[in-house]
Amino acid sequence: MKRFKMDRKQCCVKLSVHPSRGLVDEKFIVMVQKVPPGFQLTVHALYKCEDGHNWEAFGHYTADATGTVNVAEDPSLGGTYSGVEQMGLLWSLRPVPGSKPGLRMRKMNVQTPMEVTISVYEGHQTEGFTDQVPLASVLVERWYMAPGVRRVPITEGGLTATLFLPPGPGPFPGLLDLWGGGGKLVEYRASLLASHGFASMALDYLTSKITLETGKMVGNEYFETAYRVLQQHPQILGSRIAMLGLSFGTSITLKMAAYSKVVKLRCAVCISGSHVQPVDGSVEQVMSFFNENSQKTRINEDNEVIWRDLLLPIPTDPTLKVDVGRLQCPLLMVVGDDDQNWPAHDSAVDIKEMMEQAGNSHLLTVLSYPNAGHLIEPPYTPHARASKFRTVTTGTSIMVMCLWGGETVAHSRAQEDAWKKILVFLRENLYGGGAASISNL
Repeated sequence: MKRFKMDRKQCCVKLSVHPSRGLVDEKFIVMVQKVPPGFQLTVHALYKCEDGHNWEAFGHYTADATGTVNVAEDPSLGGTYSGVEQMGLLWSLRPVPGSKPGLRMRKMNVQTPMEVTISVYEGHQTEGFTDQVPLASVLVERWYMAPGVRRVPITEGGLTATLFLPPGPGPFPGLLDLWGGGGKLVEYRASLLASHGFASMALDYLTSKITLETGKMVGNEYFETAYRVLQQHPQILGSRIAMLGLSFGTSITLKMAAYSKVVKLRCAVCISGSHVQPVDGSVEQVMSFFNENSQKTRINEDNEVIWRDLLLPIPTDPTLKVDVGRLQCPLLMVVGDDDQNWPAHDSAVDIKEMMEQAGNSHLLTVLSYPNAGHLIEPPYTPHARASKFRTVTTGTSIMVMCLWGGETVAHSRAQEDAWKKILVFLRENLYGGGAASISNL
């Protein structure tokens, strides 16, 4: 095919992104127009993370007979993604060449958007983008907080938490959002859930203010306090509360759902987790139990830590796993079959068996994704197969390069599919009304 060289004097390339401002889980359409038919070009995305690191993604395209490229319909012929991938410019973002290893993209300030610069370059380029002048550029805003979502810091009852309230007077169903063993107050998933109509509380339970002041890890009553704060909030429906946990957050969620006399959930979502833990143990004792099995840690040839064997084989001792036969609310489990961090797949199999024997397996839904890893995040979050991770253990903090697993394309598909199904599950169980409640998907 004949290569066209653009004359900058004649160049009036039109680049448009619709919507240019939207939620992070919302698709956009990228269009390049007014280039010569058959023109080869690169569509490039650049994002500067809050930690100062730059991430990029790009696809190679050839304009059609009308001088147009539509990223939602036309195949990328190469780059960080290939084929027809409407959102490839986001999910295939990767640290720019020369970046330090082990980076993971996470939005820490949800009150500002991700600002992504989408640009068009002449030819099929793979490097040196910062040294070139693009033919056209557009700045795109991606938000976790929809307009009207309110962010409310929570300190009552000794909590370190943030409540996100959806727009409007409510009342809204509530959700307690728990991340895993890295600690910190991580708000981006809770704020996105609030953008979809759920009053969501992000809870720091490993590095909370009370833990930092006293040196003691929180007890199980900390989670009951968080539940009560949700339950008693004037804009929250106290009888319609869910818990959502990822990784170690799943351990807490299952324990509360099965044993707490205070926490009465309408439903629970568990992502990449396990029911294996000393059932009578505190948070600190559960952590200690995991550490006691640290000799089962594996290190691969890239010096990445693999923890999935710590809880294997799944114990038969009933004191070492949550009795999921006690569950009385619907449970959605999301599992990556290539999870190298935690035995989520093996745990889901055992949970299903336990619930079948107990007669409550009708409450269980398992979403299992081949070639997906541990960090199943909201849609279009770039896949981190491995990253540096500061684990919070009893009294110490250790930085390791952690292998999460997953293959980028399959993992990205899993994130998109799982998020849609999580939202449907939450709507059906927290808002009720069956299909009517999900008609706006």
